[in-house]
Amino acid sequence: MAAAIIAPSALSIVTTIFRDGAARNKALRAWGAVSGGAGAAGVLLGGVLTDGLGWQWVLWVNVPIGVAVAVLTPRWIPESRMEASTRRFDIPGAVTGTGGLALIVYAIVNAGEAGWGSVETMGLLAAAVVLLGTFVAIEGRSMAPLVPFRILGNRSLTGANVAGLLVGGSVVSMFFFVTLYMQQVLGYSPIEAGLAYLPLTAMIILCSGVASQLVTRFGARSIFVIGLGLVVVALLWFSRVAVDGGYATDVLGPSLVAGAGFGLAFVPMTIAAVSGVQEQESGLASGLINTSQQIGGALGLAVLAAIATSRTDSLLASNNDDPAALADALNAGFQNAFVGGAVVAAVGAVLALAIIPSRDNVRTILSVEPQPADELNRL
Repeated sequence: MAAAIIAPSALSIVTTIFRDGAARNKALRAWGAVSGGAGAAGVLLGGVLTDGLGWQWVLWVNVPIGVAVAVLTPRWIPESRMEASTRRFDIPGAVTGTGGLALIVYAIVNAGEAGWGSVETMGLLAAAVVLLGTFVAIEGRSMAPLVPFRILGNRSLTGANVAGLLVGGSVVSMFFFVTLYMQQVLGYSPIEAGLAYLPLTAMIILCSGVASQLVTRFGARSIFVIGLGLVVVALLWFSRVAVDGGYATDVLGPSLVAGAGFGLAFVPMTIAAVSGVQEQESGLASGLINTSQQIGGALGLAVLAAIATSRTDSLLASNNDDPAALADALNAGFQNAFVGGAVVAAVGAVLALAIIPSRDNVRTILSVEPQPADELNRL
């Protein structure tokens, strides 16, 4: 719950302090490098902590970090709340929307055991549809909705969020299945698997720094689609992993391509999501793009994990659950998941190309110079 509050708020602060134009591009470049690299760096730190101190420290390490952030944020970050705002929390919308999405994820995860056509699975999906339908009805009538539907009329914002939903699914799934492949098939320890992500992390940070400059020159849509194209290539490359493979032959190459793709995709996606919205709605736009990625990650991982598990279980059953066939069965499941992730990313690229405005329209939005801001010099 805390992370769900912090992530959208952090990006909202960035977009509120920095106006459209060069300042915002520079700020979002820093944001993209940190947020993109942090995911891969977290895998490394998690491996070090798990190997050295035990898995419990993956949780404990967040305590001093949280305390430091809570103390330093009021000192360093200016308040951005609108004094005249009388906005209230849309609790019914939050409950129905969250509940509907949670039921979908649970239904997908549980379907492997209960069966896709079972009464339990169908009942869960039906309940999810009812809750999400109620959410839409509430948002349409609420005086202070979580998601004002009028903001979806902004094509750049809508396209970025639709694509972001799919990007979240492919990114989270890739990290999950690559880690499982290295540990369960190649036999890596947690710290070895974490160290294996260093090249990917470096590529994300490097390409995030380049992306904002490319967006100013070529437009958000073009760079975003190119980034997603590289992600597709990387996932298809990962789908060729072998049981007797190795780091240099099966992991390093696609990791570098994936890092470049994510670095080029994150920044233009965020720029497109917050471009052209009114100043008072920049926080809402920032929250939406974060939420879209989180929802996409949960749904995408649930679907692709179900696909991988189905393939693995099928192969094990055909071999009478022979332990010697376990590695082959796991590897085949991971291969199917990578192909599925590539399809998800490809659909995201097509939708981004179809919905996000053309280069000239986005560049017009991004070329507006901001008022001087002392905060820019801190970047």
